[in-house]
Amino acid sequence: MKTNSYFCAALLAATAFIVPGAARAAPALWTLQDENASITATSPTDRYYVNGLHVGWTSATGDVPDVVSQLGTALFGDGTQRVSIGLTHQLYTPYDTTAINPPMADEPYAGYLAVNLALIQDSANARSVLGVSLGVIGAGAGGEIVQNGFHALIGQSGTHGWAYQLPTEPAVDFIASRVWRVPTGRLFGLETDALPQISGQAGLTADYVQPALGWRIGSGLDSDFGPPLLAPSPSGADAYTVVQPLAWYVFASAGAKLVAHDEVLQGADFQSSRGVPLTPVVGSFELGGAVIWHGLRFSYIQMFQTSRFHAERGNIHEFGSLAVSGSF
Repeated sequence: MKTNSYFCAALLAATAFIVPGAARAAPALWTLQDENASITATSPTDRYYVNGLHVGWTSATGDVPDVVSQLGTALFGDGTQRVSIGLTHQLYTPYDTTAINPPMADEPYAGYLAVNLALIQDSANARSVLGVSLGVIGAGAGGEIVQNGFHALIGQSGTHGWAYQLPTEPAVDFIASRVWRVPTGRLFGLETDALPQISGQAGLTADYVQPALGWRIGSGLDSDFGPPLLAPSPSGADAYTVVQPLAWYVFASAGAKLVAHDEVLQGADFQSSRGVPLTPVVGSFELGGAVIWHGLRFSYIQMFQTSRFHAERGNIHEFGSLAVSGSF
């Protein structure tokens, strides 16, 4: 696809240069993360991007297969390398989940389930991530089972309309990102830095490029490159390094996603299905923070997102993202 070629070229150009830095040894990490639209000031809560669950493993520094290490060195030069493997499940619903037959102009029901494989390469002032996601989108992702099963477990009524969800199709996507860590001096005796970032994806599920800019204040900021979020949100990734017994920061970021294709909204790629016209530019704003205490990282982010499709109800969609990582 021509679109994919343009996106890949843009991403490679954006990640062409990196400044080598001193390496710090870090152990393997496990991450558990959940994103949920119930954490919001708007109503109703369970709508659009409803929930994302991620379980991931990140290798110790340097514990990287030779072929992957050589690819990272060829693309990014020298740096500290890690690999990550994860499983991600995400749920999407219309605004009105009480309707047995949702309106055609509303976002269709969809589930997404994929295994994520990525190389994470760091220098003193930049992080590069190159990954692939392999999975399914639609009925085969088990969205109806997960959502209605959980609602039954907590005593809530089931969500209607899953009979009209997207059909099962393969989900194969390539992801790349680069985030720079730029010190901006001290404020009230605390460290501050800026985190400009460019990320993007090309594949069957979505094609987009997303610039973002974050700012942090705290202590031990060189522990990571910002808190993690699930794609397609801009993310600092699961990897971090313990540089002091207690590191912490609060964080704010803004981004703009330029979207060429989104199967969740537009419908199945290879079959007939429901779908809605997407909004080509989606803005986002994040507020949150992280604490790294004796090797454990706890992070929370509140995401505010502008409309993803033309008939979306409400000007802003919100969800919260909580992640816990450590060497267990």
